[in-house]
Amino acid sequence: MVYYQRYKQRKKGEHLTEEDEECQSIIMGCSNSGYYKRTRPKLLSFVFLSLLSCSFILAPHLFYPNATFSLLRLAADDMVAYAPSSSSISNGTIFCDRSSFRSDVCILKGDVRTHSRSSSIFVYRSRDKSNFTNYLSSIVEENEEENGEKLHHEKIKPYSRKWEPSTMDTVTELDLIAKTDGTPGKQHECDVQHEVPAIFFSTAGYTGNVYHEFNDGIMPLYITSQHLRKQVVFVIVDFHNWWLMKYGDILSQLSDYPVISFSADKRTHCFPEATVGLQIHDELTVDSSNMEGNKSIFDFRNLLDRGYRPRVTSLIHEREAKKKLSVSMSPASKRSLKIKRKAHEAHQLKRARLVIISRKGSRAITNEHLLVQMAEKIGFEVEVLRPNSGTELAMIYWVLNSSDVVIGVHGAAMTHFLFMRPGSVLIQVIPLGTSWAAEEYYGKPARKLGLNYIGYKILTTESSLQNKYGKDDPVLKNPTSVTKKGWEYTKEIYLEGQTVRLHLTRFKKQLLRAYDCAIGRTTWHFEQQ
Repeated sequence: MVYYQRYKQRKKGEHLTEEDEECQSIIMGCSNSGYYKRTRPKLLSFVFLSLLSCSFILAPHLFYPNATFSLLRLAADDMVAYAPSSSSISNGTIFCDRSSFRSDVCILKGDVRTHSRSSSIFVYRSRDKSNFTNYLSSIVEENEEENGEKLHHEKIKPYSRKWEPSTMDTVTELDLIAKTDGTPGKQHECDVQHEVPAIFFSTAGYTGNVYHEFNDGIMPLYITSQHLRKQVVFVIVDFHNWWLMKYGDILSQLSDYPVISFSADKRTHCFPEATVGLQIHDELTVDSSNMEGNKSIFDFRNLLDRGYRPRVTSLIHEREAKKKLSVSMSPASKRSLKIKRKAHEAHQLKRARLVIISRKGSRAITNEHLLVQMAEKIGFEVEVLRPNSGTELAMIYWVLNSSDVVIGVHGAAMTHFLFMRPGSVLIQVIPLGTSWAAEEYYGKPARKLGLNYIGYKILTTESSLQNKYGKDDPVLKNPTSVTKKGWEYTKEIYLEGQTVRLHLTRFKKQLLRAYDCAIGRTTWHFEQQ
């Protein structure tokens, strides 16, 4: 379920302590949840090598005064604010960014290997002395055990709602371990060798709710992986086969490789690099300023179109085939029917198409049938969409992508506004006690997608709650004071405890606005044919 007051919860330890700030200044990417195994190098050797290395670094500056040099700048260049590129991370190391209150992201680079039985991912650092840097590392680590000792250990739950402890309790925790390859010449066995990087993420949490499936999963996956141009393997923690079936059309646009179930596949998979956890920007949106190539929500929308187009084309052909099978007539009758059908299609192109996303039970529009009649009198071609857990997403995409106006009551199904074409009209019916969530989760994201958004806040007299509470009860008079009490109150009273009966005369004003906007658009579309 959507969590309404999550922004008011502050993660413990959000402000950095002096120790944390000092830790973050270490270029190797130290974090407060991990550790490095430190050894005691031979003092004289270490001092000598340190001086030698400094002379190499300072030499260009000493002999070429015009050369720019700054140790501070070097450090700053390595401290990337969020999910640094792999080029800034040394082989055999782990970098974790825990600065976002929404999610943690860790990157392992080098010899990365899975061990699903222990819920672990290892990255091995070899003791190659072929270059000066590695030679220094080998001296620093000379006293380590020869069986591959831990250098760095991180723990992470790869799901993008880290501020909700109860939700994160459902997510498998992974151990990320950097080790030395203590047995030169003997390779750790790889059952499957991959030539492309991996992204590890969980489909636990609120998976099963379409809003969270997109907001916490699909869109962060796009944000994290799109720059790899499909050359990536997705490894799913807390794997659900139905989720893979449901979102296969989208995943096929993000990766050219089969998905791996982390817990079910016991083989050792080896990767040159791995990202654990997903980046997330905001509610159902993509921040182009944080994307390679300034990718935006419109690029994500285009990806959906590419993913669903083949299946939608197939559905259209199936529908046409059924029509042909249902009609058996003479050639003359067929010609007559064809002429009538073309005339009907031309007429339909001039009409604005309205889709009503229908609900059953809580927050249902109880006079929906009267709404349909009123919309048809205005001039809309009306379709009532009643999606359920078994409805194919490609079918929903087909219906909404071909619509001019969509009406729906606040709830997870409103997530499907992502399937609408920019320039369409979205009317969200906002029940009592849901104003903040309706605006944050759907209103703002819809505008960012280029939709003409109308938020219709119902009156007390349009809510069934008027039959349960007195007119001066805070539930009706001051819903905000009730929702501040917590999620359980919001859920029980406003999400599960009310239905809507629209004042059709009042609602008609908004519907006429939508019609004027849509008919201008459909007329233009018709003239372009």
